[in-house]
Amino acid sequence: MKTRTLKKDKVNIITLGCSKNMVDSEVLSGQLAANEIDVVHESAKRDHNIVIVNTCGFIDKAKEESINTIIEQVSLKQKGKLDKVYVTGCLSQRYRDDLESEIPEVDAWFGTMELPLILKKFEADYKSELLGERLLATPQHYAYLKIAEGCNRTCAFCAIPLMRGTHVSKSIEEIVAEAENLVKRGVKEIMLIAQELTYYGLDLYKKRMLADLLNKLADVKGLEWIRLHYAYPHKFPMEVLDVMRERDNICKYLDMPLQHAADNMLKAMKRQITRREMEELIAAIREKVPGICLRTTLIAGFPGETQEDVEELKAFLQAQRFDRVGIFPYSHEEGTSAYDLVDDVPQEEKERRAQEIMEVQQEISYEKNQEKVGKIFKVLIDKKEAGRYLGRTEFDSVEVDNEVVISSDKKLTVGEFVNVKITKAYDYDLEGEVV
Repeated sequence: MKTRTLKKDKVNIITLGCSKNMVDSEVLSGQLAANEIDVVHESAKRDHNIVIVNTCGFIDKAKEESINTIIEQVSLKQKGKLDKVYVTGCLSQRYRDDLESEIPEVDAWFGTMELPLILKKFEADYKSELLGERLLATPQHYAYLKIAEGCNRTCAFCAIPLMRGTHVSKSIEEIVAEAENLVKRGVKEIMLIAQELTYYGLDLYKKRMLADLLNKLADVKGLEWIRLHYAYPHKFPMEVLDVMRERDNICKYLDMPLQHAADNMLKAMKRQITRREMEELIAAIREKVPGICLRTTLIAGFPGETQEDVEELKAFLQAQRFDRVGIFPYSHEEGTSAYDLVDDVPQEEKERRAQEIMEVQQEISYEKNQEKVGKIFKVLIDKKEAGRYLGRTEFDSVEVDNEVVISSDKKLTVGEFVNVKITKAYDYDLEGEVV
């Protein structure tokens, strides 16, 4: 008599949204693997029978993408191609009750802090001894390192505190141990992330400790680049800049979302800072760290924004000449204080304004890139595509910034550093040759 063999479960994790979600998925992967459960990340092979969708609930487009992905996976389940569909992350945290009634085919919904509950579905235990251990979804040579969770700010447009809670810092010891662990596995660059990096340590140590943390991380042998994402301008800890200037392996790069430049918009957004204060801060940053690359993020079409405000923002960009800029059309998010305001800028107009602002930045980016022609930069090789190598300088973060397209007769290795002379420059990318 033939006995039926039970096929072992295989889990595919799909991650949507930001790098913070990516880290959560990597930690979940590590926990499942430690419990001897077969797990992959965004596999196209379709040889898995369980899917976990890690959702984003940040703005309308992200929510739409998350819902479409859930529906796609539920459809595969209905066709018999999947046994289970689980959903976690920010969208699930924020809209769980509504989603449960609208998409009942999902087997279980989990919030952002419910990793142990997900593991229970697999009869797996949360292994606290796996401090910082995770299965990297990034290439081996770089990784994101989350230093805190949640946010204490009350920016009018932002729903993150609704989904991630208040600010909770990890200890310096825990972060350093995680960084050392990553370096042992071949990581050369870590990108520090949190909802707000510059608040780091206030809850644990009763003072801002980002500078102390950076000094400790800079001592980790083999860690060649440390990059800072999501600094908040209000009460910026200036001692961070001293460490950045003094330590060679801290990238001269700062990602500081400013959101707007018109004072009436900054006040309505509850940003706790004025245009003049931002200008003074930017000047001080550039004075303390000559040659620093400044990245910022802006919002177009916030309630009450006029064309005059847009002109002021464009003038601010022309005066400040940021190296990198990202822009989002405003998304009217329930639960935020801005939700009480009239969302009076039509979607099409928000997008038109965003485009108009980005055209100003595009010109600045082109001019700044032209200045790099003929100069030599240390470049980290990220990948090889269509016979050419793609890399980044210390002034560029993954996926959001410039790439350097490299021609080389000799074979280069992904994850190695090479010196590249820039030969051509475009709006957002550079070309160069190895020297």
